[in-house]
Amino acid sequence: MTPRKSEPARLIFRLKHSDADALSASLYTEAEFSRAGDSIEVAESAPSIVDLRARWNTLMRGLIASEQALKFGKE
Repeated sequence: MTPRKSEPARLIFRLKHSDADALSASLYTEAEFSRAGDSIEVAESAPSIVDLRARWNTLMRGLIASEQALKFGKE
């Protein structure tokens, strides 16, 4: 069954990064997450799929900006 856009939704996103500690610092005000070594797991939920998509976009923009800042700092 295909979920409706108005139904509550949840996602779990796992990633590995060599600077997981620094990258996870960007998530403190954005999402529920846990970190173990070089792995980060982000859990996000919203009252609708549309809202979850907006949260996903915000989360991804923040992670991308943080990773770019980390790369710039290493140059």
